[in-house]
Amino acid sequence: MENNNKTTNKDSAPLPRREGPGVGLVHPENSAEFAGLQVNSGVEQQSIINPYLKRGRFRRQELSAAEMVEGILRGDVTILSQAVTLIESVNPDHQAKAQEVINRCLPYSGHSIRVGISGVPGAGKSTSIDEFGMHVLREYGGKLAVLAIDPSSERSKGSILGDKTRMEKLAQHPASFIRPSPSAGSLGGVARKTRETIILCEAAGFDKIFVETVGVGQSETACHSMVDFFLLIQVAGTGDELQGIKRGIMEISDGIVINKCDGDNVDRCQMAATNFRNALHFFPMPESGWLPKVLCYSGFYGTGVKEIWDMVYQYIDFVKANGYFDYRRNEQAKYWMYESINEHLKASFYNNKVVKAQLQQAEQTVLAGQKTSFVAAQDLLDLYFKNL
Repeated sequence: MENNNKTTNKDSAPLPRREGPGVGLVHPENSAEFAGLQVNSGVEQQSIINPYLKRGRFRRQELSAAEMVEGILRGDVTILSQAVTLIESVNPDHQAKAQEVINRCLPYSGHSIRVGISGVPGAGKSTSIDEFGMHVLREYGGKLAVLAIDPSSERSKGSILGDKTRMEKLAQHPASFIRPSPSAGSLGGVARKTRETIILCEAAGFDKIFVETVGVGQSETACHSMVDFFLLIQVAGTGDELQGIKRGIMEISDGIVINKCDGDNVDRCQMAATNFRNALHFFPMPESGWLPKVLCYSGFYGTGVKEIWDMVYQYIDFVKANGYFDYRRNEQAKYWMYESINEHLKASFYNNKVVKAQLQQAEQTVLAGQKTSFVAAQDLLDLYFKNL
């Protein structure tokens, strides 16, 4: 029985085959029996790069130190961002240029209120800063710089740098400048170069500076040593009353605020605030003579924010009146002088050629159990000082 669905014609011309590595037929319309038809192969795919594009046109211009200082003093945030990137660079050439920019901006700095903001992860630091910043700009005017520190990964050494996404209102405000920076393994929850960045921001005309830490817990003396007011954000229900009397971050706080005081959480926040107030009486009176206050607020709804900033400005007026404001800034300058010495000594040690040559061998002797870690370290230090 003949199959009517069979359409193969032995007399028709063979269909053209696909050339190249592909398998199968090209368009059958191009065969001899369809002589009146022709199908083109199509237009060749064009390059996505504009051939008339001049690559040098979009190349960033390399600014000199003098041009950077001029732009910073003019308040140009683009040049300010480039200068901060220069400070954070580990390139020795960039460091020399960055120090020149900092020295030229130093006479124009020191005229701002620096507030450090810390707290456990999830306490609502970034959301609170958005509300705090809008309140400060609305009530007191001026310009605000937010230096947000993101934790760096110990494995990949990278950071998300996404705090700006939680500050939707400030990110759109023309009088604000938000700069996220990686912690780069530094202790204390702040980046190593945050101190220098503060100087540049003050020279650019920012009279209010927020330093947000990564919230590492009780080792944030580095942030305390670069701000005028240290604000600790807490949340209710994180532990018993003993958490409030632990030394460390509680002792260096100038004010404690309980976030998320809204809805069904109001009573728990009020109870936590009472516990913290009681705990503060176990600590000695701070050098400033100011007894830290404990307040409750809601960063999400923006309630209680005014009372917090009334407290901050009351503290600033109080320490300026008794002379502690200038004393604290002088102590901070001295602290960072010694920190810079330690950092440069460490960099000099690890970049020493003789030490580099012996470092791997010393590590192998420790792993093999031939030397203790302390003896190997002392041998390397002796070798370093001998070859200075």
